[in-house]
Amino acid sequence: MSIPKDLFYAKTHEWVSLEEGIATIGITDFAQSQLSDLTFVELPEVGTTLEAGDEAAVVESVKAAADVYAPVSGEVVEVNEELEESPDLINIDAFGKGWLFKLRVNNESDVDALLDADSYEDLCPQD
Repeated sequence: MSIPKDLFYAKTHEWVSLEEGIATIGITDFAQSQLSDLTFVELPEVGTTLEAGDEAAVVESVKAAADVYAPVSGEVVEVNEELEESPDLINIDAFGKGWLFKLRVNNESDVDALLDADSYEDLCPQD
């Protein structure tokens, strides 16, 4: 299971990369492995304002559907349109090409409530 050290993590298994006030958000390697083969992704609309903890997206797999929550508050400024045709990009590259959406963050201190890589790893069940 991959857990990059340079990202922030939510207890609900989203990751956040923050750069110049823009948060890129996806689901973690652990989350995609639990869901298995992803078949559909429903992304938020650009312009939508989300509060931390709001349902932001849905990912569906052959096993189940799962809500994706906004780990920080902000306005959706971009979505990963490639996922509409290739939701399996999340399975292939959860921390890269499999990102879900980007938010213009309202308050960068929101990330203070998130976990670092070591704390997130402690949260994940070990096989």
